[in-house]
Parts: sequence; C-alpha cells; structure tokens
Amino acid sequence: MTLETAGGDGGDASGDGDALMLALAQIHVEAGEVEANVERALAAVSRAADRGADLVALPELFNVGYFAFDRYADNAEPFDGETFTGLREAAAEHDIAVLAGSIVEDLAATETVDTPADEGLANTAALFDAAGDLRLVYRKHHLFGYESAESELLVPGERLETATIGGLTVGVTTCYDLRFPELYRRLVDDGVELILVPSAWPYPRIEHWTTLSQARAIENQAYVATINGAGDFEDATLLGRSSVYDPWGVSLASSGDESALVTTEVDPATVAAVRAEFPALQDRRL
Repeated sequence: MTLETAGGDGGDASGDGDALMLALAQIHVEAGEVEANVERALAAVSRAADRGADLVALPELFNVGYFAFDRYADNAEPFDGETFTGLREAAAEHDIAVLAGSIVEDLAATETVDTPADEGLANTAALFDAAGDLRLVYRKHHLFGYESAESELLVPGERLETATIGGLTVGVTTCYDLRFPELYRRLVDDGVELILVPSAWPYPRIEHWTTLSQARAIENQAYVATINGAGDFEDATLLGRSSVYDPWGVSLASSGDESALVTTEVDPATVAAVRAEFPALQDRRL
C-alpha cells in the first residue's frame, strides 16, 4: 500500500483537544471476488492499527464491488453475516474502531437490527468501536439511477444516526449522497463533527467528487472524509482520491487512484474553534 498526504492551514482557529488518528483504507476492489476483497479489508484494518490509527474506514461495497450488479443477490448477507462479523472481530482484536464501508445486505435474512423493509437488498454500512461493539448503522439513502442498476436493485435507507468515537460525534453517508446537502444539514443538527463517506466514485467525474466533498465540509464546518475504492470494472474505473477535508474545507490528506492508506488527525476542538470564529451555522434560516 502507498501513503500520500497533503497538509494545509485552514485559518487561525486550531484544535487543542485530544485528536483522533483517522485512516482511510482505499483498497483494490475486484468485481465479485468477495473472499479476496474481504482479505484486503482485514489486512488494511491491521495496517491502520499498526500505524496508530484510532478509526479506519473502508469503501462502499468493498466486498462485492459496486459495479458488479449481477453479483449483488448471490453475495448479499444478513447484517450479522461473515463480512461484518469478521470486521467486528478485527476491530476488537486490533483495538481500533472500524467503519465497515458497506456491503449488500439481505434484509429478509437480517434479524439483529431494524430494517427499512421486510425483504430486498440494501447498501449497508456499520460502525464498530474499538471493542467490536456496534455503534451505528447506515443504509444509503439516495440510490443512483444514472446508468446504474442500483436504484432498481436496492431498498433506500431511512435511519440517520450518529455515534461518539474518540470524542468526536461521527455520522455516515454514502457516495451519491454527497449530491444532497440537506442530508448533511440533518447530521449537523444532530451535532456531527466528522462525516465518513464510503464511496465507489468512478472516472470521469473527478471535479464533482472533489468539489462536492469540499463543499459539504465548508458549509457544515465539519470534517468530511471520503473513502473511495481503487480498481477497474467492466464499465467503470474507480478514481480513488480518498481525502480528508477539515472544517475550513482544506484537504488535510489525500491519495491518488491506486491502493492507499491515508492517515491524518482530526480534532473535535478544531470543529468548535472554527464554528466559534466563523459562526455561519448560526445564521441559517432554513
């Protein structure tokens, strides 16, 4: 794996509290190769822990591959299936919180958490703390319809939760959700300070990827971390470029389009300081 970082100064306000070391695992994803993809994910969790990370995040549909639409049904799992169970155990083993990017969940087979429907499939992410305890469930709300089978195959999510990890209030959205800013306003109203965005964003829409991610950070004065995959599919190539933006919208760390482990510190005190110095959120009318 490679590591690429890019630092920057977002302004005079800076954090002086206890920072959390965040790692974004931009793993190579092969279409339908679930066993190999999960092995890469587990290896990334181990490497992130070795580098001192407190929280590691994985990409969208990292186990089956977003563009492997014909493999969704065959590789769907209940929430407590092998993939999430393995990552839950890895979190506890390595003493690191894990955002299990997302998998295709078989809603009819899920019994351990509430579901938005009695049957069907969902694009589901889970956040486990460093003890392996479940802290948050997020199912992708906005399903992509443009030249994609996602909206035909999946059930949209309804829950929008937050969890506290390492002193930060964390929320999760997924990929296409970046185009819908009202979802992020709901998270801000719930006190979110760090938003994790597991994704499978393809070429050629690089400008959309970077601009929307940065905008969500600026307008919500929160950290936004976008975790993309790497790899080629039959009709698409993931553009990588996983990044962490601070509450000023400055890129703190980022990658290219190859496999990478991106790390940087995020600090709740920085969020508070930025919001106090430039209190734009207080001027909201909607």
